[in-house]
Amino acid sequence: MSPTRAEPIGSLLRPQELKDAREAHEAGRLDPAEFKRIEDEAAAAAIALQERAGMEVVNDGEMRRGHFMGSLTEAIDGLGDVPAAPHQWHGSDEMEYSHVRAVTGRLRRVRSLVQEEFVFLRARAERPVKMTLPSPLMMQTLWSPEHSTAAYSDPFEMFADAAAILREEIAALVELGCESIQIDAPELALMVDESVREAFRGRGVDPDRMLGEGIEIINSVAELSGPRYGIHLCRGNRDGHWMAAGGYDSIAARLFEGCTNFQVFFLEYDDERSGTFEPLRAVPDDRQVFLGLVSTKHPELEEPDELLARIDEAAAFFPRERLGLSPQCGFASTVGGNPLTVEQEEAKLRLVADVAARAFDG
Repeated sequence: MSPTRAEPIGSLLRPQELKDAREAHEAGRLDPAEFKRIEDEAAAAAIALQERAGMEVVNDGEMRRGHFMGSLTEAIDGLGDVPAAPHQWHGSDEMEYSHVRAVTGRLRRVRSLVQEEFVFLRARAERPVKMTLPSPLMMQTLWSPEHSTAAYSDPFEMFADAAAILREEIAALVELGCESIQIDAPELALMVDESVREAFRGRGVDPDRMLGEGIEIINSVAELSGPRYGIHLCRGNRDGHWMAAGGYDSIAARLFEGCTNFQVFFLEYDDERSGTFEPLRAVPDDRQVFLGLVSTKHPELEEPDELLARIDEAAAFFPRERLGLSPQCGFASTVGGNPLTVEQEEAKLRLVADVAARAFDG
C-alpha cells in the first residue's frame, strides 16, 4: 500500500434511519433483509462522504457496529447480562458509564462481522480501504471483578483469548485481500493518567502489565505478514467526553519499541491533554506517525494555519516526510455519536485533507 498523508480514524455518525432500524431489528420488529438494506445504504453513504472530503483511505464508518468494539464483542460468546465495572468520563460534565454486559464465560468466536464489512467496502470504494479492529485489551471495559473471575482468574488470560479471535479475523481479511488494518487501542493512552491507572488497579487490571505483557498481546495480533498495520491511541471518546489526560512521555518507550509489528501510529493530539510532541523522538525512523490534530469531540472547525504550525512543531521531533494528518478519533465510537452534525463531520474531514495537502505535498 502506498504511503498516505490524510486518513480518517474509523467511525462516522450514524444516520437516524440506521439508529431506528437497529433498535427495531433488535426488538424483532424489522426483518434481517430490510435491516441489511438500510445498513448497506448507510455504509455506502459513509464511503462516499469520505471520498468527497478527500480522504486518501476510507472505511465504512463502522455503520454495522453498535460500538467501535462491535467487530469483536458482537461476534462472540462469553458475555452475560450483568453490568461491567464502571468507568469515569470527563467533559462538559462528569459521567460514569458501565457496559450493560460483562464477561461471564470463556470467549469464543461465533461469527464474523468484519468480512461482511470488508467485502462491501472493497466493492463500493474508489480509493484504498482499511479495516478497523479493537485492541484485545479493550475487553477490559467488559471486565467485572464480581462476574468475570469465574471464567478468567486473570484478565490477561481474557485478553489473550480476545487476541486469538482477532488473529482469526485478520487471517480471513488477508485471504480476502485486505491491505490495511488499524487496531484501536485507547486503553494504552489511558495509562498516562495516574487517576485512571489507580482505577484499573481497583478493577484488578495491573496498569504496568498493560504496558508490558499487554503490548506484547496487541503486537501478536499484527503478526501475519501482508497488510500495513496501524495502531490508534486516544484518551477516551464517548459522546464528546474523555477519560484521561497526560502526555505520551511515560509510555513512549514501551509503546513505540514494543509495537514492532506496526508500521503506523495514529496518535491523538487535539488539545493540551495530549502533551507535547517531544515523545515522538522515541518513534523508530522507519515508521509513520499520523497527528490527530482535528477534534471529533466538538463542532468548532480548527484554523488551518494553526494546524500547519503544529505540524511544523511536530516535525522538529520526527521526520516531516513520515508525518500525516487525521482526526484524533472517530466521530461515533458508540451509536449515539459525538455532538456534531454530519455536515460538520464532513467539514472536519475536508479540513484534514486540505491541510495535509498544504503541509506535505511537494
